[in-house]
Amino acid sequence: MLVKSLFTSIVRCRTYNLLQITSRTMSAVPLSLETLKKFQNDFYGDPKNELAQNVCTRFDPFEVAISRKKADCTLHNYNIKVESEGKPVTNQEHSGRCWLFAALNVMRLPFMKKYAIEEFEFSQSYLFFWDKIERSHYWLNNIVITAKEGEQLDGRLLNFLLKDPINDGGQWDMIVNLVNKYGVMPKKCFPESFSSKRSLHMNALIKTKLREYAKQLRDKVAAKASYEEIQATINKQIAVIYNIVATCLGTPPEKFTFEFYNKEKAYNSFGPLTPKEFYETHVRPLYDVNEKVCLVNDPRDSNPFGQLYTLQCLGNVVGGRLTAYNNQPIEVLMKAVQDSIKAGEAVWFGCEVSKRFERKNGLEDLDAHDYRLVFNTEVQIGLEKKDRLLYGDSCMTHAMVFTAVGTDEQGNPLKFRVENSYGDKEYDKGYLLLTEPWFREFVFEVVIDKKYVPSEVLDVFKQEAIVLPAWDPMGTLACPVCSKE
Repeated sequence: MLVKSLFTSIVRCRTYNLLQITSRTMSAVPLSLETLKKFQNDFYGDPKNELAQNVCTRFDPFEVAISRKKADCTLHNYNIKVESEGKPVTNQEHSGRCWLFAALNVMRLPFMKKYAIEEFEFSQSYLFFWDKIERSHYWLNNIVITAKEGEQLDGRLLNFLLKDPINDGGQWDMIVNLVNKYGVMPKKCFPESFSSKRSLHMNALIKTKLREYAKQLRDKVAAKASYEEIQATINKQIAVIYNIVATCLGTPPEKFTFEFYNKEKAYNSFGPLTPKEFYETHVRPLYDVNEKVCLVNDPRDSNPFGQLYTLQCLGNVVGGRLTAYNNQPIEVLMKAVQDSIKAGEAVWFGCEVSKRFERKNGLEDLDAHDYRLVFNTEVQIGLEKKDRLLYGDSCMTHAMVFTAVGTDEQGNPLKFRVENSYGDKEYDKGYLLLTEPWFREFVFEVVIDKKYVPSEVLDVFKQEAIVLPAWDPMGTLACPVCSKE
């Protein structure tokens, strides 16, 4: 009888909640059949709509909306360029390693120049390997921290962490952490594997284990386990993750010898040496990751310019460098890019690559598509940049490299040349043209050497960083799988 009474109470409670939810929508007006019929009549009342319908039901609407006038005047010519661009054009394949590819593409330019090498790549898979291990360790420690802080399993922070425990994305300061700890090596010494080029299934295996381990750690925290016991548990868990990653990616060599011919066909050799020794001896004097700083453009009213920001739980190496964002007006970012390229140094940057992207010609421009002509409404730039961030319609999704800038007679930037990591079969042999108006709307982050940054901007890094929530859109470059698909 007691069970029956309890069940009746639960049913009544659920019925009450359903009625309560329904009552909240009573003031809204349902769509009537008459209204829908009017929509249809109005649609066919304009012959252009029917033509657009005929075309868009047969072809990709993004392709249909491409502006022929804009595409025809796209010229990949620039008056300010870095001395030479990297070869070959890299290809991240079906993975989200754009941040690693872009960083190593910038880093290889002074190295290739110094040693007169025609074609060269640093191993992207090498840093990818260590990022998987370190990122898993960082995530598990965050699970312990949040458990000790009393974060509930059904709370927003835990929901965010558990939804995607590990992925391929990343931020500049995470690159700095990896390079400082593990160095770099030539791609020939640790080449690609199936899972580095197609990371989906490897990531799925790791995510499942991390969620399993999250429960074990939260249970230990709840049982008042000692610090030593919890850390021992994490070490055992990371040993399993290491085995999965090593099985899928291979194991990086502890030492290697790099042999190569320069442009004069002269033989050269470095090694045997560790990746850390290789970086410190042959790369860091040419490109020191610690001398680069991250400037962002976040125009939301809640995040004033001239402030330093970071994100909760965003990182990859325990005890590593803080992921720091120096928020500045877009003009500051644009000038820093131009000054860097004038001085011969390419620039790593983060953007929302897919908006107003005309793929065939490799054009990023606000007028690349004429959506109004096709759909009778503006699409993708109807909101201001700050409002697109607030309403979830814009965020960083991809990292690439600036290698050139085209200016007017007064020296004002008009367009930028961009090295992508999708191979050389698309665009202008793998390069894009990005216009100044597009830069303003969809570029969010650039990494610049300190010597090209004004002192008052550098002073912002002395501030204590304001912590944004883990799910803030400024952290999205470290979340998505941005593959060439």
